[in-house]
Amino acid sequence: MDENYINNEPYIDPSDPSTVPKFVDELPIPPVIKFSRIVDGKLYYEVHMIESRHCFHKCFPKTTIWGYDGMYPGPTFEVVRDQSILVKWINDLPFKHFLPVDRTLHGAIDTPEVRTVVHLHGANVSPDSDGSPEAWFTNYYALAGKQFERKVYEYTNHQQATTLWYHDHSLGTTRLNVYAGLAGFYFIRDTLEEKLKLPMEEYEIPLMIQDKSFNKDGSLFYPEVPPFPVPVRPSVVPAFLGNTIVVNGKVWPHFKVEPRKYRFRILNASNTRAYTISLSNEQDFYQIGTDGGLLTNPIQLKSIILEPAERTDIIIDFSNLNGKSITLVNSDTNPNTSVIMEFRVILPLKEEDKSEIPENLYPTEHIEESMAEKARDLTLSATTDEYGRPMLLLNNLMWHDPATEKPEFDSIEIWNLINLTTFPHPIHVHLVQFKILDRRPFNLQLYQDKGILEYTGPAIQPREYERGWKDTVRTDPGMVTRIIMHFKDHSGDYVWHCHILEHEDHDMMRPFRIIKDCKPIMD
Repeated sequence: MDENYINNEPYIDPSDPSTVPKFVDELPIPPVIKFSRIVDGKLYYEVHMIESRHCFHKCFPKTTIWGYDGMYPGPTFEVVRDQSILVKWINDLPFKHFLPVDRTLHGAIDTPEVRTVVHLHGANVSPDSDGSPEAWFTNYYALAGKQFERKVYEYTNHQQATTLWYHDHSLGTTRLNVYAGLAGFYFIRDTLEEKLKLPMEEYEIPLMIQDKSFNKDGSLFYPEVPPFPVPVRPSVVPAFLGNTIVVNGKVWPHFKVEPRKYRFRILNASNTRAYTISLSNEQDFYQIGTDGGLLTNPIQLKSIILEPAERTDIIIDFSNLNGKSITLVNSDTNPNTSVIMEFRVILPLKEEDKSEIPENLYPTEHIEESMAEKARDLTLSATTDEYGRPMLLLNNLMWHDPATEKPEFDSIEIWNLINLTTFPHPIHVHLVQFKILDRRPFNLQLYQDKGILEYTGPAIQPREYERGWKDTVRTDPGMVTRIIMHFKDHSGDYVWHCHILEHEDHDMMRPFRIIKDCKPIMD
């Protein structure tokens, strides 16, 4: 009997991706959330975090997930620039986590097992609406009926039209909560973008890419311990790489398209995995935006690297592919994780494609190195914790250490991110959008021995696809990555961290404080 068949039917084991047929399910598009009422002239939304059952693949049993309004991904926000909205995030989750909680991590030692707080990633918001890791709240009925729900968050949307995303940010359990499904898109629109003839409506598609692993019964798998002996169980792991690719909540989906241009807003929402994305037919595509919004001019590319939390806004032209299928692929030697999804150019063209890839997209907003008032040297380093587990740190400090980065309000700073580790880290700075200045190799041994920063080669300009506004940057090993940013609009306490979620949860996260002088008002 063929071991790949049972009762003459193909045997599908969710834990073994080689048995799972690809491109079976159609790509779902997350629905746009509707506001519930208007409060003080602002649109008011309520979003419940709910445990529910989700179908990742038509051949899988339904899987327990946590979703915003019970959906994975969560519903998409579509908002208008400079029009504030109010969102009440409500925790209706169970009291016990269905993934392994490490009680030795900051934030998880003596707190409720299930805690959530929502961070709108890339947003220009005040500290009390930023989703601080310690601003978590529980289910309304938790802890003997005490109410731990935070106040309603206000999002001013005072920034360029762009692709943001919202996700859980609770201290010590972010990796678990995001993996469980707590993530969704947030689009800001503005009149400048509307004047461009970009593909829109049904031709503008969000793609949230994550890697997952499953147990035989179709439930989500997340390791309880690292692949080496540790005295703690459950224990945080140094990284998580799933063996199956999921897009918008479906395993290796397909998407039917017309022979015309489509706009894709792509998000890497994986815990650890980076993707080098291209098309299987080696066709070019056009990048029109980065984390912080539209570029000044489009860029023609064959591939792009996306670290966790990075976004890219691209246009693919299917005009000459009528009747064909191509795949969105990832540069990986594994045959499963090298495939993301399939495009099938099989829909009839409804009408003439009048969308464009404009030569000029968005006015350039300059921020020059000469404008910086301060430069900071900040290290990314590796050590071990009290249990002998690898632990990554920023500036050799842990989360609970007092803030050492205190930029002045309305100041411009350069941060020199010195990567002393052997692998890249995606570094995310809350509140701001920054520009990458350059990367430069340095004498690693000399710096580790004597703290002397000696460059060993010329500065390398940002990669072509990362020259727009960014809120997350890949810091390459053995390099100093320089970013420049303007701390404006808000003051107070924020955070910066690695967006590999396993690193973030295990102390690769630091507070920073924007200082605003309080001067008396003179008559």
